[in-house]
Amino acid sequence: MALCLAQDAEADALLDRDPLALLIGMLLDQQFPMERAFAGPGLIAQRLGVTELDAHALAAHDPEALVEVFRGPPAVHRYPGSMAARVQALAAAVVEQYDGDASAIWRDVDEGRELFRRLAALPGFGTQKAQIFTALLGKQRGVTPSGWREAAGGYGEDGVHRSVADVVDAGSLVRVREYKQAKKAAAKAAKAGG
Repeated sequence: MALCLAQDAEADALLDRDPLALLIGMLLDQQFPMERAFAGPGLIAQRLGVTELDAHALAAHDPEALVEVFRGPPAVHRYPGSMAARVQALAAAVVEQYDGDASAIWRDVDEGRELFRRLAALPGFGTQKAQIFTALLGKQRGVTPSGWREAAGGYGEDGVHRSVADVVDAGSLVRVREYKQAKKAAAKAAKAGG
């Protein structure tokens, strides 16, 4: 299944063929529209003049120059300085722990808990982001070690539209957005009532 996360054919093609780009897209998916976050790796690659992202090159890139890459216009993220630093830290971790190969994080993992643990240990990934990425790998990339759905929490359930893991086209993006808006409204109402 071809990815449709950025809702842009060229950006999605990069996510489809480049595991590091997909991992970076997930990292960028916070406090920013999801499709723009997942289009970010494509902007980074374009501005660096490459067709795929390289963890070694990103980790070694001059930090100030990388911030300029993130500033654009258009900006790769709403917070170009902090997100450039997070991407660089993620790239450094991929280099140090996985010899620069992002797919080694999930390749040949036998247990969903281990996959989740590896993802949660990455810079910029916490519990929720690791659960969502576990679900994304399982639902759309065929990475289905034993117990992956449980490790992904509610994001691993079939037939839900809770996260980027469930976005396969424009319609499913709308359903995920509706779910998130309803969840925010319920939280706001609970806070106002309590």
